[in-house]
Amino acid sequence: MTNARNCGLSLHDVIAKLDNFAPKSLAESWDNVGLLVEPVTKKNIKRILLTNDLTEDVVEEAVKVCADLIISYHPPIFVPLKSVTGRTWKERIVATCLENRIAVYSPHTSFDAVSGGVNDWLTSAFGMFGGHCTTVPPHGVGMGRLCCLKRPLELSAIAELVKEHLNLQHIRVALARHKYMESRVSTVAICAGSGSSVLKSVQADLYLTGEMQHHDILDAVHKGTHVILCDHSNTERGFLKVFAEKLATELCGGGVEVMLSETDRDPLQII
Repeated sequence: MTNARNCGLSLHDVIAKLDNFAPKSLAESWDNVGLLVEPVTKKNIKRILLTNDLTEDVVEEAVKVCADLIISYHPPIFVPLKSVTGRTWKERIVATCLENRIAVYSPHTSFDAVSGGVNDWLTSAFGMFGGHCTTVPPHGVGMGRLCCLKRPLELSAIAELVKEHLNLQHIRVALARHKYMESRVSTVAICAGSGSSVLKSVQADLYLTGEMQHHDILDAVHKGTHVILCDHSNTERGFLKVFAEKLATELCGGGVEVMLSETDRDPLQII
């Protein structure tokens, strides 16, 4: 007799758990979140692969490990597709997933906004020095965070905390005008991914994000704000390890295995 506990869960049940953690209503209006690819032939979800970006390498990995569902933080379908052929890499991803009966779900900005999501994970870089944090915009949920440290820290010390938290050897720093690496920082505005639009109107000693536009960096340093850039996906990817544990707990007893992609990585390297 087959043990029902080992048969997995329906796609509907898994998505309900995902939506319960981070409702799609939290996502930005311009975003494309939720279930993006659904095979016509139904099957239970027994293995889930988590990735920050759904690349062709990750799809090959998903096929190899027999994943039934890929949760891709960034939506692989953002600009509408006019066809599904083998012509472009994004079309090939969709075609391969459908061919192998792999569903694809993307949470993106709903994970950014939700309490306990990507941005809150990024604030945990400050550890014991982290103080009170509010959302940006300040309405209970938001795409950024503004943190008041328990005590001021030198910018150089914060840079080391960030590198340790993100497991990076190098980050980029723009010093505020007339300030130095030894300058004290009391407030940090944080936005995972691309922070220009979210952070540029926030008053803080430091902006911490993945990337900002060149002229927004110049505006920041001229108004007295330091900027730390870590590259876009480096400020997001580490949250997946935390979320994998949360999801595994939520799905406990359902016969579902949650895996982290081993091929997902930021496309930029410092050489």
